[in-house]
Amino acid sequence: MIEVWAPRAARVRLRRPGQGDVEMTADAGGRWHADAALAPGDRYGFVLGDADDLRPDPRSRRQPDGVHAASAWFDPADFAWTDAGWTGRQLAGGLVYELHIGTFTPEGTLDAAAGKLDHLVALGVSHIELLPVNGFNGTHNWGYDGVLWYTVQEDYGGPAAYQRFVDAAHAAGLAVIQDVVYNHLGPSGNYLPEFGPYLREGHSNTWGSSVNLDEPEVRAYILDNARQWLVDFHVDGLRLDAVHALHESAEQPVHILQQLAETADALSAHQGRPLTLIAESDLNDPVMFLPREAGGYGLAAQWSDDWHHAVHVALTGETSGYYADFADPQALVKTWTRGFYHDGTFSSFRGRDHGTTIPDAAATWHLVTFAQDHDQIGNRAAGDRLSQMLSPARLAVAAVLTLTAPGTPMLFMGEEWGANTPWQFFTSHPEPELAAATDAGRKREFAQMGWDESLVPSPNDPQTFERSRLDWAEADAGAHGELLALYRRLAALRRARPQLTDPAWPSGTVEEGPGGLRYTLGRGDARVLVNLSTQPWEVPALSGEEVWLSTAPPEVPAASGVHVIAADAAIVVGPSIRSVAVKGADADAPARLP
Repeated sequence: MIEVWAPRAARVRLRRPGQGDVEMTADAGGRWHADAALAPGDRYGFVLGDADDLRPDPRSRRQPDGVHAASAWFDPADFAWTDAGWTGRQLAGGLVYELHIGTFTPEGTLDAAAGKLDHLVALGVSHIELLPVNGFNGTHNWGYDGVLWYTVQEDYGGPAAYQRFVDAAHAAGLAVIQDVVYNHLGPSGNYLPEFGPYLREGHSNTWGSSVNLDEPEVRAYILDNARQWLVDFHVDGLRLDAVHALHESAEQPVHILQQLAETADALSAHQGRPLTLIAESDLNDPVMFLPREAGGYGLAAQWSDDWHHAVHVALTGETSGYYADFADPQALVKTWTRGFYHDGTFSSFRGRDHGTTIPDAAATWHLVTFAQDHDQIGNRAAGDRLSQMLSPARLAVAAVLTLTAPGTPMLFMGEEWGANTPWQFFTSHPEPELAAATDAGRKREFAQMGWDESLVPSPNDPQTFERSRLDWAEADAGAHGELLALYRRLAALRRARPQLTDPAWPSGTVEEGPGGLRYTLGRGDARVLVNLSTQPWEVPALSGEEVWLSTAPPEVPAASGVHVIAADAAIVVGPSIRSVAVKGADADAPARLP
């Protein structure tokens, strides 16, 4: 039986190319049915009304010829999984690695990405977070222009390759989090409004028309999509894009985010493994991760842009746009000790008070913290990474701050070796008018922010995409290899020392040094000492305290009972304990810490 929800159509035909059309019959809810069967790979689609144009299935799992063409029948149950013993990875204590399939490897496919899993294991990663993989028009895109949420982009290998990737990740001990976009649809190939009221009339967000969350069938479309990833594709969690753009009426008895959390919790209990939902939200509201009994939605975590902004300003000194508020010397300390910088305080960028305080009882790991991510790099005019802005010494400090932060740390692909390749905003719109509009809009946006528009590459230029591919030849070479070794040591240290995964909110102070700031950042009875001044910094050692890790040797020997931190350097200190074996450390690194 083939069915499709199409309440806006007065007539629906099932089209199977080369086999003729089959008239479908509708029930009272606008769902059309046809007594037909499809075999794996069979092409099909729907013809609406008296037109003759084929439309792909809104729940299509495979689009071999693109989002404008016929769907291909795909049965996820045909895959022979080998992960029956997989029990998952909890987010608490984890290390997330964000990557884009199309630029992670030269081939840009899921199978090629699976060939790099050993690198992620050696790095100490626990969770791989994939940028959106659902079908979009063209051959390359960030993924946020998707129009068929149930598909896997054919250029990446399609749904079968996706299953192989997840199966291989689980075999390597790695959880997979899939980035999904439920707040808007892309500009090309979105035929859903022809079927039914998928979009909310008269409401829009930054990217176009809002999704109609007041329609029960649309909510079911989203919830079923989440189940597909978590059940049919065995993924371990979802990253929910821009949830602040999910608009629903106050009459809805349960917020869609709570429904998603309840769905994931029920599946987790049934499958016996953690299923993690992470929100991207700019609301600075702990409602995202507070438990439902405390009035929250019950998601596992949310991204923390405040943490990124505070670290970025501390390391680079850049204070334009939304970075202005974070020029406050206390910004890094506040995000370290309280999570949100804006927790009801005035935001000059927004022109109003913003945010809500996180309760003391909330665990720190509910915030995903990062010094770089796809947005904060790619939405710069030139897509430049910290490696294009900072010295090797400050890149090492960024590594320490990221891997010792109170939240759940996340790395963006290539960050671990200071990749020289940029990460730029790229598209491959086949429609010239859409490509031109995207290019003009991009330049206009940066002109308003005071950026030189000549620095902004054309998103549709194929070279913009090619420049954004990682260069794996860099990873082990010279300073890149040294930084990679540091990231591996830090990840191992974080696993070995429970202070660095303590969920309690820590302490922190900042002081003015010559030419820069000096931070004393607590993690239980351990400390992270960061010297961004121009002179060495002497800090009294606490009783029984030793250096666990240093990014640079002191310029002068430390006196007894004193730690000396070189300029532009950081050290991690804590109670002296017996060195412990480091599970998963790379072969070239010392087998024991510190």
